[in-house]
Amino acid sequence: MAMGRPWEKLLALARGCGSVGPWVAGSAPPVEGPALRRPWARVVRRWLLRPPEPPYRHVCQVGEPALRTVAAPVDPAQLAGPEAQALIARLVHVMRAQGAVGLSAPQLGVPLQVLAVEFPERLLASYPPAVREARRMAPCPLRVLVNPRVRVLDASLDCFPEGCLSVAGFVACVPRCRAVQVEGLNENGESVVWQARGWLARIVQHEVDHLQGCLFIDKMDSKTFTNVRWMEVND
Repeated sequence: MAMGRPWEKLLALARGCGSVGPWVAGSAPPVEGPALRRPWARVVRRWLLRPPEPPYRHVCQVGEPALRTVAAPVDPAQLAGPEAQALIARLVHVMRAQGAVGLSAPQLGVPLQVLAVEFPERLLASYPPAVREARRMAPCPLRVLVNPRVRVLDASLDCFPEGCLSVAGFVACVPRCRAVQVEGLNENGESVVWQARGWLARIVQHEVDHLQGCLFIDKMDSKTFTNVRWMEVND
């Protein structure tokens, strides 16, 4: 039977190789929230229009099954095809629209090994000099990585605050290795090797974790877990 969504062709090819498991080993099964109650206007809208489908134009929140699924590798032969290129374009668009420095395909509801990283100069300049120095921040042009593999270059750990668009409104300190090397394919199917250090290494590790069904809350110092609006609530 034909797949209803183009990106599912890529996923079907990967699953045909037996390379995808439905859940991260040891993780809990999905927990259903309260029944979705739509306002009347939204019910009519859903009746008139097709519901959104992955890859979404929004970032999925924790609870979405794709965020706890081990992502499948993309068949390199399919990377130049319209389905893969559309996924990459959507990933970059949403990342930039959200002002994020990284985003992975599972965050758009697509459990495939694709991620994007970008740390523009204008965002770097928004941090105080002391923070930039302490966190070893450096700018980074757009990088798209497909089927990335990470090797640790410096296992020394730095613990700094992280947030995630898929756990919106919360931050926590997370220990990360200071330097990593990542190998994979770029959006054109070309082999790339990138050595990332400092803050960029943190971004890469965060996004690669998404491809393994892992969120920053799984590695955080739980005592630092913070709602970013806690002071506003008390004001």
